Amino acid sequence: MEQAKKKQKQIPTFRRNYPAFRLIGGNLISFLGDQIYLIALPLIVLALTGSPVSMGIVAALERLPILFQPLTGVLADRFDRKKLMLLCDFGRGLLLGVMGLSHISGILELWHLYSGALMIGMLSQVYNTSQFASVPSLVRKKDLQWVNALNTGFFNTAILVAPGLGGLLLSFYHPGYALIINAVSFCLAGVLVKTISVVPLHSTKEHKAFLKDIKLGFQFVYQTKAILFTNVALLARVFGLTLFLTLMIFHLKDTIAMSTAQIGILLSLGGAGAIGGALVTNRLSRTFSYRKIMFTASVCGGGSIILFSISETFLFLVFYNLIGTTAAAMLNPCIATLRQTLTPKHMLGRVQATSQFMTWLLMPAAALGAGLIAEQIGTSSTILIGGSIATIASFLYLHPAIDQNCRNREESVS
Repeated sequence: MEQAKKKQKQIPTFRRNYPAFRLIGGNLISFLGDQIYLIALPLIVLALTGSPVSMGIVAALERLPILFQPLTGVLADRFDRKKLMLLCDFGRGLLLGVMGLSHISGILELWHLYSGALMIGMLSQVYNTSQFASVPSLVRKKDLQWVNALNTGFFNTAILVAPGLGGLLLSFYHPGYALIINAVSFCLAGVLVKTISVVPLHSTKEHKAFLKDIKLGFQFVYQTKAILFTNVALLARVFGLTLFLTLMIFHLKDTIAMSTAQIGILLSLGGAGAIGGALVTNRLSRTFSYRKIMFTASVCGGGSIILFSISETFLFLVFYNLIGTTAAAMLNPCIATLRQTLTPKHMLGRVQATSQFMTWLLMPAAALGAGLIAEQIGTSSTILIGGSIATIASFLYLHPAIDQNCRNREESVS
């Protein structure tokens, strides 16, 4: 315990914590590329097939590696997290670069998208778990909430800036260039990660019982009720959100008949409010319990999806998307900080991976289901169903166990 406190004292104050800034900066760069990719991918699928079912299959394959999340947690806790992040950044950059050049050359086929989405999804899961587990060793415990809020804020800055630029880019240039831009962003992020020193937390002598390590992750989550019940709430919420997000671009382009530039502007304006939502969460957490913040944000987010599904006016769609992204920006830092604070550092990878496995388990089925359902009843009705599920799931955040563990978190930080 004394040694852990000594290490925390050696970590610089947040304003002078340049390694943490470089890690967050790398995330920002890759976030920017991702937002352009999220517009380009549905347009590429639409151009190749014109089918929402195909979009659902691509989205499902990209999320299928979620089923291997417990394994990625063991990897993040046993091996060098920095090397894992570098492998994932440069690996995704290579895959996207090849896909982009193939599409520009006119040789990209649907099976290329399927296999590429699957591999990119796997690398993304390993990266996200490794990055999440690395943060507490880079910053002081009392700075965790601020760092997570800042990371979410930068993510929403990417939502603010990149989609508008991406929409304009795709209006004039081939969608394959968007994939190449995303590839470059991952490589630049990898260069920044290369400059960071992530110290291994323990030796890697116990490399025999993967199943035992996975079991320990599930046991810890089950015993820590705040993490368990937020995971259950997120399981239902993510299912509803996936129905919405899988079809969002397709809905705006094919059903509402928006231009690519309009779609980019809509997504960018949504990011503007989300930046404020992420940054204000740090102040709200000093006054309100995490349970209240998470419940309120989740209800507002689910309701915004319902209203989005029944609107056809550009300004209303912008406004509802703004509410949704702001709500997500308030919710995500609370959940991340709660997990990081309540979990021992040597188990962060397993607990994060176990939590993501539990909360994202239905995501591949939801992504595939979104395409199949939309084929039968249309994108508007499918998005309405997703928003209703997300709203109902919000009430799970009111479980008393969450409030109790949140109070324990406050005591541990102070």
